Amino acid sequence: MSMFLINTCETYRVDMEAEAKQLIEEAKNDPSFTLMKYSSEYKEKVAKGEVVDSYFKVTLSKGFNSIKEPETVVEVNYTKKEY
Repeated sequence: MSMFLINTCETYRVDMEAEAKQLIEEAKNDPSFTLMKYSSEYKEKVAKGEVVDSYFKVTLSKGFNSIKEPETVVEVNYTKKEY
């Protein structure tokens, strides 16, 4: 059985706008996939009328193969780190 990864959508949380821009720029320049779509959105968590937390949500849509003519096998490896 052949399995080909076609695309993924990854969502990241970063603290600052500069980090969001850097993450997007790095994805634009990565030759291992095509960055099909991206977005960055500022979010705030409000409690009792006060901002208690803020962050940026970055979404990256990455393309690896054509659905009609896949050419490469992509191996996915997730490593979880505790901070």
